[in-house]
Amino acid sequence: MAFLNPLHGLFGFLSHDIAIDLGTANTLVMVKGRGIVIDEPSVVAIDRTTKKILAIGAEAKRMVGRTPANIIAVRPLRDGVISDFEVTEKMLSYFIRAVHDRSFLAQPRVVVGIPSGVTEVEKRAVHDAALNAGARSCFLIEEPMAAAIGAGLPVMEAAGCMIVDIGGGTTEVAVISLGGMVVSTSIRVAGDEMDQDIIAYARQVHNLLIGERTAEEIKKLAGSAAPLDPEETIDIRGRDLATGLPKAVEVSTVEIRDALAGSISAIVEAVRSSIEVTPPELVSDLMAHGIALAGGGAMLRGLDRRLSQETRFPVYVAEDPLLCVVRGAGEVLEETELLNKVQSQLASRRPGR
Repeated sequence: MAFLNPLHGLFGFLSHDIAIDLGTANTLVMVKGRGIVIDEPSVVAIDRTTKKILAIGAEAKRMVGRTPANIIAVRPLRDGVISDFEVTEKMLSYFIRAVHDRSFLAQPRVVVGIPSGVTEVEKRAVHDAALNAGARSCFLIEEPMAAAIGAGLPVMEAAGCMIVDIGGGTTEVAVISLGGMVVSTSIRVAGDEMDQDIIAYARQVHNLLIGERTAEEIKKLAGSAAPLDPEETIDIRGRDLATGLPKAVEVSTVEIRDALAGSISAIVEAVRSSIEVTPPELVSDLMAHGIALAGGGAMLRGLDRRLSQETRFPVYVAEDPLLCVVRGAGEVLEETELLNKVQSQLASRRPGR
């Protein structure tokens, strides 16, 4: 196989090493030396008859809930893991080629963020999808570790730091010291579950049918985890389940907070249970440095205050929380020593720990 080495060198010369945050809601791609070049929804539009992919990313998301019968808009990742291998592979291939101006000769090194609670089978699915999509080699990094690095936490020092990464499909909680995760918790309650809470609330309380995109907008505009000053109201538009006609109702941020209460409580409990099993020496470090929030869910208003009240720890939102995972994966790609450390830690961890 030695004759392949010169080809690998050629492909490496023609390719840009890339870091990918393969998220349930959004996929972000960072190119070594160029920064973040792609930030697109993880949505693919497919022709139901021919199985041909019609659109990927933002264009496909605009089709959600608005497609004719022969077109379906699917999200190939659910709860942070691949639910449709073939579509994920095509989506990755699209993003890799988009970075390289559609060149089929590009075979980059790729680092992909994965949830900390995934099984070996799920890890293999991500690894194989990246290789089949055109990567020369693929390295995996657990998302809480990547988020901590991207948030600027001192992960390699002999002191504890804590990250809470709230994505679309999973919430990852980790206590990190000396380049490894001492404690990690992964729950499948995050942004998507909050959207479903709002959909269920609109149906049960107001007899109103709304879609996922509408629920997501309501969450961004009126969602909160702690009381606001002042509280606000917004209009929700959807279909009246009794008459089948369009209907609009006015709801307050208090109502939306009540709708989200179950998901917020699950996230709070995951953080508290992680603190309970953290070694005492590291707990004192956390009290000094606080807990960092990353991911899209970190932007939910009042979540930092709610977590601080519940845990008695200082809590703050990291800078650009949506970008923390891909930024951290990009840093790992550039530092060989850190990449080796992350890979050895991942190999030594048991699935679902």
